[in-house]
Order: sequence, then structure tokens, then C-alpha cells
Amino acid sequence: MKLNNKIAVITGAGSGFGEGMAKHFAANGATVVVADVVEAAAARVATEIAAAGGKAIPITMDVSKNVSVGNAVKQILAQCGTIDIWVNNAGISHKNGPMLNVDETTFDRVYAVNVKSLYLSAMHVVPVFRTPNSDGTPRGGVFLNIASTAGVRPRPGLTWYNGTKGAAITITKSMAVELAPDKIRVNAINPVAGETPLLKQFLPGDDTPEIRQKFINTIPLGRLSQPLDIARAALFLVSDDAEFITGVCMEVDGGRCI
Repeated sequence: MKLNNKIAVITGAGSGFGEGMAKHFAANGATVVVADVVEAAAARVATEIAAAGGKAIPITMDVSKNVSVGNAVKQILAQCGTIDIWVNNAGISHKNGPMLNVDETTFDRVYAVNVKSLYLSAMHVVPVFRTPNSDGTPRGGVFLNIASTAGVRPRPGLTWYNGTKGAAITITKSMAVELAPDKIRVNAINPVAGETPLLKQFLPGDDTPEIRQKFINTIPLGRLSQPLDIARAALFLVSDDAEFITGVCMEVDGGRCI
């Protein structure tokens, strides 16, 4: 299995893409830390992983809060001894609509969850990845950021959300260059809109079959993404199969960005 003996932390793993990655990583041998701001959601996913024969630890974390991320990392190190993979998946959006209709509180929250979280994870996890092996060689590690096609081909009505994902893409590339000497790889996935709880935020108006179909019509392969689509790409990027890949922002989008 590709992730045997790896400790993989996935934020926002209580639902959607994060849940899909957590279950897929566990099925491939990882011990998965199921991190979510909703304690019950993290516990449910961890329980389902264990029931399927995998290894999972639920943890409550608000990725936008320095103290919460710091305490979570300490707790993970106490229980697991180390961290090998950190997936910045947690994300939110404002409702699709005119850019001037987004109030400042919502704007701040979207940027805190989608962008500040990358800063906070780096501040707390890079030192773990830089801890040397017993022979003094760099230990290394892997970051995977879940960005979006919104940062490559923005949709109208999602201006501020689009901006957060453009930031995530640029941060991914910059981190990859700076951290490469430490054997720390940093990549991103740009999913197209998927069958997740966040979908209703992306749709203009109500979530109706007609509105969904208009959205689907913009995707050449003719469907929304599924959590397993993202999980399969993520598994490759965090595994040793991708050991020479860093700074890549991979579209998993059914052709949306062509």
C-alpha cells in the first residue's frame, strides 16, 4: 500500500473532499488524523475508517486560529510521534452573488479559513518536517493544498472566493521553491465544483436541477467532481510515486480549465 507507516493529517476531513481523502488514504495504509472544526463530524469519519479496518484519529481543529492549530499539532505529535503528510483541505465560500454584497465579516472569515490556514500550518508543521533524521539528513515531508479551478478560471459571482484560491496556488508554488532544500514537497489540487456540502454556495440562486445542469454544462466531461476523484489524485501527489514532483497545481476538473 502506498502510504504504509505514514501519518497523514487532513483538515476539513469531516465531510466532502476531506472525508474522501481520509478514507482513501486509510485504505492505502496511512494512519489518518481526521481534523475538523466540527467534533462530531471528525469522530464519525474516524469511526467509519476504523470499522473498515483502517487507522484514524479524530481531532477538533479550527484552521483559522493559531492556538487551535498549534495545540492540534502538539496533540498529534504526542499520539503519533511525527507527521509525514499535511493536507490543507478545509475551505469555505461566500454565496455566489455580486462582489459588493459580501460583507466584511464574511470576507475575513473566507480568507482566514482558505488562506491564513496555509500560513498557520506552515508555521507549525514546517519545523516538524525540518527535524533531522538520526543520521542528520533532512527528514522532509509533504504538504498538499486543495485549491480550486476558481483560482485558474474564475466564475462570476465568486470574486473573493476566487481570490483565496489564486492565493493558494501562488503560495503552493512559492513554498515548493523555498522548502525544496529541506526535502519538503508542496503541491496543490484544483478541483472543479463537486458533490460536497459546499456546492450550494457556488451555485447562483437555489440548488435546483436546472441550475446544477447549467453548472455541469461548463465541464467538458459532463459531471461534477466526486470526493474519490480528488482522493485518487491526492494519493498520488502525497505518495513516494511523486517524490520528484513539487510546485505542481493539478487540475482535477473534467476539462473545465481547458
